[in-house]
Amino acid sequence: MSTGSGGGGGSRRGRRGGKRRAPMSEINVTPMVDVMLVLLIIFMVAAPMLTVGVPIDLPETAAKAMNSETQPITISVNSTGGVFIQESEIAVEEVVAKLQAIAKTGYEERIFVRGDKTADYGTVMKVMALISSAGFKNIGLVTAPDVSV
Repeated sequence: MSTGSGGGGGSRRGRRGGKRRAPMSEINVTPMVDVMLVLLIIFMVAAPMLTVGVPIDLPETAAKAMNSETQPITISVNSTGGVFIQESEIAVEEVVAKLQAIAKTGYEERIFVRGDKTADYGTVMKVMALISSAGFKNIGLVTAPDVSV
């Protein structure tokens, strides 16, 4: 009995001590790929939520002189919520149709939005959203220069 158990113990000891395995030099990338895919999905879902609002092309402080041959279209919102294209009053729902009829250079036409200081913010933003959703890209807000500075 002692010979059998001693021989078995010796053979085990011989296998371990005689030949060692080299450390595994490969990196398991499966967890990293899983994390990257989860992050990709999160960013794909979150990215549309980050662009809230209407993209606006605000004028610079040192404004250059406008080209005289291309007069921009001006849309105004007065204090009572009335919407005007140039000087003619229109309904809010007609803004897109009128702009498409007036625009000489198509969707590249520069459009200025003027809102009265006491005008409803929602009405001004609704007009800007309608213009943007119609495909016009050059939208600017017009303000009066601050004379107190």
